[in-house]
This record gives sequence, structure tokens and C-alpha cells, in this order.
Amino acid sequence: MAKGVRDYKRRIRSVNNTMQITRAMKMVDAAKLRRAQEKAEASRPYTGKLQEVVARLVAMAAQAKHPLLERHDPIKKVTYVVITADRGLCGAFNTNIIRRAIHAISEDGRPVEAGIVAVGRKGRDFYRKRGYNLQGDFINLGDKLDYTQAREIGQFIAQLYEEGAADEVYLVYAHFVNAMRQIPTVQKVLPIETPEEITAEAEEFAKFAPDYIYEPNVEEILISLLPRYLMSQVYHAMLESKASEHGARMTAMGNATENASELVEVLTLEMNKARQAAITSEIIEISGGAEALKKGGK
Repeated sequence: MAKGVRDYKRRIRSVNNTMQITRAMKMVDAAKLRRAQEKAEASRPYTGKLQEVVARLVAMAAQAKHPLLERHDPIKKVTYVVITADRGLCGAFNTNIIRRAIHAISEDGRPVEAGIVAVGRKGRDFYRKRGYNLQGDFINLGDKLDYTQAREIGQFIAQLYEEGAADEVYLVYAHFVNAMRQIPTVQKVLPIETPEEITAEAEEFAKFAPDYIYEPNVEEILISLLPRYLMSQVYHAMLESKASEHGARMTAMGNATENASELVEVLTLEMNKARQAAITSEIIEISGGAEALKKGGK
């Protein structure tokens, strides 16, 4: 029985060590989440307004010529830019994004070839092991995301589209809501979509305000904004995904800490029961020995 108590003590010590690690990781990711959340929320107004401006210019400048504006027909190749984390220990965060991308591929009823651009080690490893068409990968981007990283990815995507290696491009990332909730999102970035309401508004604007002047002109402004638009969409998706990653990891480590605490309580109770049983057994043995001595003396 004494050996059983020592085993319980060893297990309790191991769980306590694990609990210290998970608690520290939770605190670290809580600090990182605060900074990542501020960046993600700060980028939303700019990204949304730029997307709206580009859509309006596309609706007004039907004659503008640029490789990113050319629609490919027929659609044969679709590229999904899947943004995951480089590390694990963040619950179902990576799994949910990968599953959303696979679902988007499977629900596309067109006879197209799907390609993957993996941003993050977890996504890269998953698709590589399962034989997907991996068109490119970007890993080890770190926690402090930089616009130059988004520019590199954006230029790679633009090159795929211009060369015909991709006829449509979608971003798959986690939209950050709060630390407990991240929504896997699929967003089309190429070719640029023009909502019907913006098209109608642009037509009305051109009809009733023909003297409105763009300097130098609508086409040149649109062409100058297109690369910035693509890179801003990629950068915003990366910021949203990074905030979601920290939120998911903080939540997962918090749950792990609580589970470890509960396990320590259970093991302590079992250890006390084992100790009590050992003491009771020793008392019974001593009492039995004393009785045997008394009978032998008689």
C-alpha cells in the first residue's frame, strides 16, 4: 500500500507541473491576444472601406484593363489560401479552418481543380500528407505579423492568377469574435466581385452627376488600388486569424488548467483513501498479532 501512495504522490506532482505550464501559457496568450485583437479591430474599417471603394470603381470603370480584373472563362482551377497556425495547443482552431476549406472544396459542384496555398505550418503539414495540390506555403510568420509578409503572399497569389494557375482565389481564415468564438470564413478575393447594389448606385451616380471629376481618372485610380486591395485583404485575414489563434489557445489552456486542478483533487482523494486503507490494514495486523500472542501465552 505504501508503494501505492508513492505512485499517487508522483502522479500529483506531474499533474501540478503540467498545470503550472498551462497556466503560464494561458497568461502569455492573454497578453498576446490583447495586442492581436487591437490590430484586427483597427484594420476592419480600413479594409472594409477599401473593398467598397474598389468595388465602386470596378462598377464605374468597365473599360479598365488589368490582369487582376480579367475574368477567366471557363473556371478550371480554384485556389484556397488557408490561414492556420504554426503551433498547436489551441483546441479545435486549426481543425475548424482546415475542415471549412475541405467543405468549401467539396461543395463546389463545378468540375474544377482545387489548389492550396497554406499559410501556417499546421495547414501545410495536413495538406501535404494527404496529397492535396499544394501550390505554395508560408510558415514561421511569428506572432508579430508584418505588412511585408502579407505583401509577399499577395504578390504570390496575384502571380498565380495572372499566369492562369488560378482562375478564382478564396481566403479561408478564422474571423475573430471573442476569445470563446472564432468563425471559419471563406472570402472570395479574385476576381473582384461587384455587389449589385453598388453597380446600380454607380450607374445612377454616372447618370445624375456626369461632371464629377476623378484625377487623373477612374481607370488609373482603380489600377493603382488593385494591388493594395489584394494585400490589405490578405493582411486583414492574417490579423483576424492571429487574434483567433491566441483566443483559442488561451481558452484551451484555461480549460486544461481547470481539468488538471480537478484531477489533482481526485488523485489526492484516492491517495488519502489508499493511505487510510494501509493504516487500517496495519492496525488489523497488529491486533491480530497481539491476539495470537495472548492465546500462545495461555
